Amino acid sequence: MKKLLLTTMFVVTFFVCTAVSASAVVNDTVKVGLRYGSGALFSANLENAEGEGYAFGYFDDRRRFQELGWTEETTISMTAAGDIYMNESGTYTRNMPSGTYRYLGPWHVQLDGFSSFDEALDAANEVDGWPAWISGEYVVRTGACASRREAQEMLDTLGISGDVVCSSDTGVLVTVTRTTEVLFEFDDQGITDLGVQPDGWGDEPITWFKGYRYRGGFEYARITGGDLNVINVVDLEDYVKGVIPHEMSGDWPLAALEAQAVCARTYACRTTKHLSSYGFDVCNTTDCQVYNGVNTSSSRSDAAVDNTAGQCVYYDGQLAETVYHSSNGGATEDAANVWGGGGAYLRGKSDPYEAQTAIPDYHYTVTYTRDELTWVLQKSGYDIGNVTNAYVSAYTPLGNVYKVTFEDSSGHTLTVKGETCRMAFYSTTYGKNVRSMRFTINGGTGGAGSGFIAGDGQRLDSLEGASVITGSGQLATLDRSTVSVITSSGTSTLSSSVGASGTTAASDFVISGTGNGHNVGMSQYGAKAMAEQGYNCRDILTFYFTDVTIE
Repeated sequence: MKKLLLTTMFVVTFFVCTAVSASAVVNDTVKVGLRYGSGALFSANLENAEGEGYAFGYFDDRRRFQELGWTEETTISMTAAGDIYMNESGTYTRNMPSGTYRYLGPWHVQLDGFSSFDEALDAANEVDGWPAWISGEYVVRTGACASRREAQEMLDTLGISGDVVCSSDTGVLVTVTRTTEVLFEFDDQGITDLGVQPDGWGDEPITWFKGYRYRGGFEYARITGGDLNVINVVDLEDYVKGVIPHEMSGDWPLAALEAQAVCARTYACRTTKHLSSYGFDVCNTTDCQVYNGVNTSSSRSDAAVDNTAGQCVYYDGQLAETVYHSSNGGATEDAANVWGGGGAYLRGKSDPYEAQTAIPDYHYTVTYTRDELTWVLQKSGYDIGNVTNAYVSAYTPLGNVYKVTFEDSSGHTLTVKGETCRMAFYSTTYGKNVRSMRFTINGGTGGAGSGFIAGDGQRLDSLEGASVITGSGQLATLDRSTVSVITSSGTSTLSSSVGASGTTAASDFVISGTGNGHNVGMSQYGAKAMAEQGYNCRDILTFYFTDVTIE
């Protein structure tokens, strides 16, 4: 068998992101959680897509792969050591299956005193066993017995000097997939986790995992006594290439894709939300950024990543929180008004660009009966009785929703603010949601709380006396409570009771709005529109993120 030559596991490039102390990425390498938490796996398979064979080892604190062993097998499975059953279809389970099965038990005969993997492998072949790395030393194990007594009888039969041992609850067993042939065992008592690096035979390897193809290596962090967190350890730029096609269409203008690439890279470098809990930087779902390896990348999206290699968004010398959304409906919003806080660069502004490109389902309408809205709020844990009224009780100066008030039949009121204004309506049961922070509610009876949010955060119960800048640039004072404004969807009339869209009781609440998302940061469709008008990546990012630099 050949020994894998994996001396250049990752091409090291020194990007700006790596030099920043706040960066989550180490050595231009990002750890992506593929399966973890409730989705952790008892057994995880890999299959070579491009290349052949694997190296076993671990990733050090600089995320450099340290090789401990190897195999030429092309399909392997990493399974939590202990009682392992394999059913007729070759699936590994912790519990005894019905029907015919094969079994790998936790008790073994162990031989010590090996200085290298090759030496341990030769000895393992003589006793029908496998090499293992246990607590920093090479050993050989053989037998997969159900009990200590069975393992002791095996040792006596072999007539050799050895010990009887049991796999611990931090161990991981590597087998040839759908067999009980053990290739390697790893147990460093949780100090380091098993790493597996595919071999590309001189080219960059690509590996199948759960129906997707991935570059880079894999790490298996075992929850003590439990299942395996599966982590893709991959070059930062390869990670970004795996994100862009899921966040933005690959046939969009290159400048828009470049802006998306810079946002995605900055997010990965900045976030550490999963590092302390699970041992990786970012997950592969919408909770972070959608990432499915190399399956859907396009030449245009890959070019956008290459064109912006290493570039991130900074504010005051620190990595910015480059959040984004599909569309804002006419204006982005201050993060403070949506989430209660956020960087000073996350400031809202009127967006003149979205209206200049085609946006599917830009306008939306969703209807709730009183019973439906009552059920949705109560199931979400809100203290509210039978809902009789709902209205927008405050808007921001940019026309986005700031507060929504609900009233019940007993006269009790519930007011929510920020992003809760839209999330309070979310229901998987009814398949309904409010898609943006820019909407009106019809069907309510109004309320004394209706009003506007002034620039200093104060609520205005009336527009009368408010100061405005006219079309000629002059400062003027309103002398009435009604005024017309130009929005992305045309001219609208506002009044001090703008949140009270109806004046008579109704059985339904009709919510109409524009946009899709939380309205903070970059509008993806706005980026598309700007790119279509000739703006470049930096133009887009510096429009949506205030006072930032791109480095």
